Amino acid sequence: MDNEQKNIEEQDKLKSGFVAILGRPNVGKSTLMNHLIGMKIAAVSKRAQTTRKRIQTVYTDDRGQIIFLDTPGVNKAETKLGEFMLDSATETLKTADMIMWIIEPSNYIGMGEKSIVEMISKVPSIPLALVINKCDTATDDVIDGTEKLYSDYLSESGVNLTKVFRVSATEGTGQDSLMSGIYDILPYGPMYFDEDTVTDETEREIAAEFIREKCLRNLDKEIPHGIAVVIDKMRERPDGSLVDIEATIICEKESHKGIIIGKKGAMLKKIGIQSRKSIEEMLGIQVNLRLWVKVRPDWRNKTSYMSEYGYKK
Repeated sequence: MDNEQKNIEEQDKLKSGFVAILGRPNVGKSTLMNHLIGMKIAAVSKRAQTTRKRIQTVYTDDRGQIIFLDTPGVNKAETKLGEFMLDSATETLKTADMIMWIIEPSNYIGMGEKSIVEMISKVPSIPLALVINKCDTATDDVIDGTEKLYSDYLSESGVNLTKVFRVSATEGTGQDSLMSGIYDILPYGPMYFDEDTVTDETEREIAAEFIREKCLRNLDKEIPHGIAVVIDKMRERPDGSLVDIEATIICEKESHKGIIIGKKGAMLKKIGIQSRKSIEEMLGIQVNLRLWVKVRPDWRNKTSYMSEYGYKK
């Protein structure tokens, strides 16, 4: 048997496919995905709109390859950016081999969850896994009730539920069972990426997301929703000693700019220190990070600005 024939037979034994991750804001989609692939790629915070566009990550082992498609939290669109986020989630379903819907323990189904069921019902042929996250925060009785509530609602809505999983993204429980279950559901097929690939996001894109994440974590109230981050320059020095990065934080109001900078530049310095640490961990090299703040009024409703800041259809 020649090597080519052997490789073909080995490929026939592998599972592979695209897994769309759905859920309302703050249910832990990005946190769970980061843990499953073993690397932080997606920004994480407790605020809505942390994930604004689809982020693709890749997990490969001897069973095959899983391509996770982390989507923005499904919520009512109030700006053109919100419409972009909702469209991003909807379009992702059309390319998926499996849907992984992340929920929290709960005793009721809200309008956001019902909207997700409506989205899922439009792609009835795609297998659906319901993942109950944050199981460390609830009793077994509550989790049992959540599973029955959602299973019954999906059945009443005409949606076929393939499997239910119980996990805690922060505690790490149930994740091995979830990964095995995903492989069970995915079809046999070739690997789409090299085994060393973890994401198709560029280092510039990930760096921008890390900076935006630190803004989300440090700033109050409505300000983070009006923030975008652009990497203006990212260059390694010839001697390989460090990477120089210049980035601009975009906000919508002059008053917000003052808050982001802070008294004597304290807040911007704090955001910069935290961002630099995360970027250095990603790159494995020292980083010299310089941040600026610019005002672009109502940029979330202007497609030209949205496209410039990376939110392109």
